[in-house]
Amino acid sequence: MTRTTTALAIAAVLFAGLALSRLLPSDALVSAPETAQGSGESTAMVEVALPAEFSGNGRIGKTIFEAKCAACHGPNAAGQDGVAPPLVHKIYEPSHHSDAAFLLAAQNGVRSHHWRFGDMPPVEGVTQGDVTMVTAYVRELQRANGIN
Repeated sequence: MTRTTTALAIAAVLFAGLALSRLLPSDALVSAPETAQGSGESTAMVEVALPAEFSGNGRIGKTIFEAKCAACHGPNAAGQDGVAPPLVHKIYEPSHHSDAAFLLAAQNGVRSHHWRFGDMPPVEGVTQGDVTMVTAYVRELQRANGIN
């Protein structure tokens, strides 16, 4: 792809995301706590059903996710109230956030656009291969929760 084509593709994805965010109900864009911070209870934003079994790549991705992503996005990508959104959410379905969007987010960070958590910084120390495995894990979680 040429740089112009790549830039146009990224602009189209960002525009589509902005348009979708205006179509979604406002409660889908703002975190809603399940429990109070500091209560010792879970602050997961969604309940996540686990698949019966993860693929090999999914298992590798889970390990990387737990080391690099779970501190913010919570166990099993359920999000954490006041910290970071759940990745097991219709906003992150493949037709809206492609696998490449996960790679770009990890490499470059993301400006806040769907949720009110602030910007996501780049994830230090992850490779493209790491993100590919994490994406496999997240996609398997999504499918187990009816997000295709």
